[in-house]
Amino acid sequence: MPISYLEKALLISSLMMVLVVELLNSSVEAAIDRISFEHHDLSKRAKDFGSAAVMLALFIAILLWAAICIPLVFKL
Repeated sequence: MPISYLEKALLISSLMMVLVVELLNSSVEAAIDRISFEHHDLSKRAKDFGSAAVMLALFIAILLWAAICIPLVFKL
């Protein structure tokens, strides 16, 4: 793609951010499951917040990719 090195770095780092947030979410879920499998409101909230963080990271990555790639598509 005809994009600058900065744009390439932004695209790659946005995907890396999603992976990092997903790993953190998995570690939170594993720690909560190790403590207890019983249903508890705080455990559910912690897992929900981790999932929301992953969704937000994906949303940011999609916006960044769209902002960089859509203008390239319409220039062609």
